[in-house]
Formats: sequence, C-alpha cells, structure tokens
Amino acid sequence: MKIAIASDDGKNISQHFGRAPYYIVYTIDNDKVTAREVRDKVGHHTFLNEHGNEPHSCHGGHGADAASQNKHKSMLSAAGDCQVIVAGHMGGGAYRSMVDKDIEPVLTDIKDPDEVVKAMIEGRLENLMDRLH
Repeated sequence: MKIAIASDDGKNISQHFGRAPYYIVYTIDNDKVTAREVRDKVGHHTFLNEHGNEPHSCHGGHGADAASQNKHKSMLSAAGDCQVIVAGHMGGGAYRSMVDKDIEPVLTDIKDPDEVVKAMIEGRLENLMDRLH
C-alpha cells in the first residue's frame, strides 16, 4: 500500500491539499514502512496566473467546476500509484476527484506525517470530514 501525504515542505502535513507543492509518499508492506520519498506535486502555485474567481456550486462546493476538476487531475498525477491521500483540509471537488479515481482521501488534524502513517497502520486514523470545504 502507498500513502501520499500533502506537504508544504516535504516534512510536515499541509493544512490545505490544493496549496501543497509536495507529496510525502510512504510504502507500507506487512504493517511496516518500507520506503519514504518526497515527490513534487502540482498545486495552486502551478495555476497562479490562471486563478480567477472559480465558481462555487451550491451542490459541489469549492473546486466542483470543470476547470477545477482538470486541475485536480493534474494534482493527483504524482500520486496515481497511491491508495490513500492525506491532508489537513481539502475542497469538496478535490475530495470527489480522489474518490472517482479509487483513492481514499483522509483529512486529519495530526501534524506529523510519521504519526499519520503509524495511526493508519494501527487502524486508529480518523477521517475528519468537518475539515472538508
């Protein structure tokens, strides 16, 4: 199993999936971390010159429009081999894009990526849906 954790600096969990420029990717085999790597991630910083006032659908939330869905597809490309993506907060459009690709999105208040992975291995990582916007 591979877990990608959105990160601002390659060390800590990002508080917002879309703004994170990195993924910290853990490979887990038999409940043990066998590899850890930092990957570049497409994020809001990539689209700065394109950023306008994206529509917020009353039914879809932040990032539900077609243009945003294309951006989410780009953001997920570096984590396409991962089964789980973790972040502090996330828009509804990004969340749905992950679910559509059979990737489990997890929202957490844990700051340390190693602690997140430990909690996941131990089966005690909660998905805090109140962090979805």
